[in-house]
Amino acid sequence: MWFNVGKIVNTHGLNGEVRVISITDFKEERFKKGNTLYLFLNGQSQPMELVVKSHRIHKNFDLLTFEGFNNINDVEKWKEGILKVSEEQLGELEEGEFYFHEIVGCQVFTIDNTLLGVVKEILTPGANDVWVVKGEKGKEFLIPYIKPVVKQINVQEKRIIIEPMEGLL
Repeated sequence: MWFNVGKIVNTHGLNGEVRVISITDFKEERFKKGNTLYLFLNGQSQPMELVVKSHRIHKNFDLLTFEGFNNINDVEKWKEGILKVSEEQLGELEEGEFYFHEIVGCQVFTIDNTLLGVVKEILTPGANDVWVVKGEKGKEFLIPYIKPVVKQINVQEKRIIIEPMEGLL
């Protein structure tokens, strides 16, 4: 199983650097020098294994270079490519922390056991994550991931229990 950590959106300069939009909460770890990332390109059946040579941040983008690719001509074709890590590369999280893929797909119930819907995506607007829960008839609920609201998460059973604040639903 593979997990997205970034998307290559462009090249940067002439020395093989690529501009990446990060899709990970752990960019210091994922983009660390010596780490292995896997590049998935449209139309390729097998990912390309890449070893991070350098990482820096420039104007809200992550700029990466990879060992053995030192020229813009080497990396030009990587535009729109997705950088991923394998399941084995995922680290252990602290208690009460979850990967997005563990939360997306969970059923959300209120404390009185009413099914609200299923978590379809997670937004990260700032102070806390917001879960987009799609209910029956396509109704969407935005659930803030905060202690007063989210009471219980069981990723094994794909079940979340919330206590909605007034006006939330």
